[in-house]
Amino acid sequence: MAKKHIIYKEDNWNMITAETEGSKITVREISTEWGEDTFVFVGRHEMMAWAEKHFTADNYPAHEEILARFAEL
Repeated sequence: MAKKHIIYKEDNWNMITAETEGSKITVREISTEWGEDTFVFVGRHEMMAWAEKHFTADNYPAHEEILARFAEL
């Protein structure tokens, strides 16, 4: 059974969620500007490498909070 985690939530339309099922991690990034993007990772190490490249301070003001939540998974 998959466990859902809310990584970041601004409102009902702008959020980042992660579902963990064993070693498989599915990350969904939903925004009013870009729609929904889904990323599937086979392990935590792969997900953290992607998150550090994707959530930079230039693009996301709350990048430290987002990376901390990913690290808790």
